[in-house]
Amino acid sequence: MGSFSVCVYCGARPGRDPAHEAAATDLGTALAGAGMRLVYGAGDIGLMGAVARAAQRAGGETFGVIPTHLLDREQGKRDVSRLVITETMHERKKVMVMNADAIVMLPGGAGSLDEFFEALTWRQLGLHSKPIYLLNVAGYWDPLVRLVDHVIAEGFAEDSLRGFIDVVPDVPACITALSALSAD
Repeated sequence: MGSFSVCVYCGARPGRDPAHEAAATDLGTALAGAGMRLVYGAGDIGLMGAVARAAQRAGGETFGVIPTHLLDREQGKRDVSRLVITETMHERKKVMVMNADAIVMLPGGAGSLDEFFEALTWRQLGLHSKPIYLLNVAGYWDPLVRLVDHVIAEGFAEDSLRGFIDVVPDVPACITALSALSAD
């Protein structure tokens, strides 16, 4: 596949806390600086736009995937290194995961949670073995981690489910983890 690729799931909105957009910008810059390709939802708004613009400014490769019905709503970014337009959201998610070596979750809403749980479920079912990182900016994902722990404690998932999720506190920790993977 060439360069190490990182699928980044994140919000199509910037969120209330400026730390989220700052982390998206820092992540895009750091991925490009590490020579890693960004695989993302191809939107040019919210955290999606911030991570992609930062990666591009830093000279990084960007691989955008967007379904036709979101081209206008998410202001589909057409100046990416590679753009794939899918018919459905499900196809978008599949193309993103299959073209990445690792998954990173920045803050986001229902769409990001959908992406996270599908990638987590696919990992649980053995459909992929890619690591999933929760970039826990300002503790944003703490409730999600508690929910996953609760699901396990209540007997609806094996303890191994928690092992499929790596929580990282900031962009430097995330890049360190990704760099260790890409060196393998």
